[in-house]
Amino acid sequence: MAQFSFDIASEYDKAELNNVFDQAQREIGSRYDFKGTPAELDWLNAEKTGLRVVGNSDYQIEAILDIVRKKLATRGQSQKVLDVSGTPVVANLKTTLDVPFQQGLDAEKTKKVTKLIRDELPKVKTQIQGDVVRVTSGSKDDLQAVMQLITAADFDFPVNFTNYR
Repeated sequence: MAQFSFDIASEYDKAELNNVFDQAQREIGSRYDFKGTPAELDWLNAEKTGLRVVGNSDYQIEAILDIVRKKLATRGQSQKVLDVSGTPVVANLKTTLDVPFQQGLDAEKTKKVTKLIRDELPKVKTQIQGDVVRVTSGSKDDLQAVMQLITAADFDFPVNFTNYR
């Protein structure tokens, strides 16, 4: 009997996030309420692992983040990739917030995913392999049920499916 499998990972598409960044920057530059303010969106570092949002207040930071979220949604990307748990830094009449991108499943997250699958679908086998969860079954229907289950579960981190076999 053939075995089918796929991996559950937490990754983001760098090309799409690059497009989101460009579109958000264009909108920030053209918005009337941002004229004459320090409103700015920049990469966190050279590797593009996050965003640095600059504004004149927390309100403006949230407005810029809303623009980024809308652009993510229109490009079909999960908004959970943005880790907005940091605290804004206020200095020189500017408010700055560093927003790193979430990537990879740590041990706690992989255990959450495997426990959910084992509780709901005991016929499916799961294996934790580093920062991904390998799901294996003899039936493609079971694997599709797992995908629907994981998609329906509202995790606080982005989840995507890779490496179908």
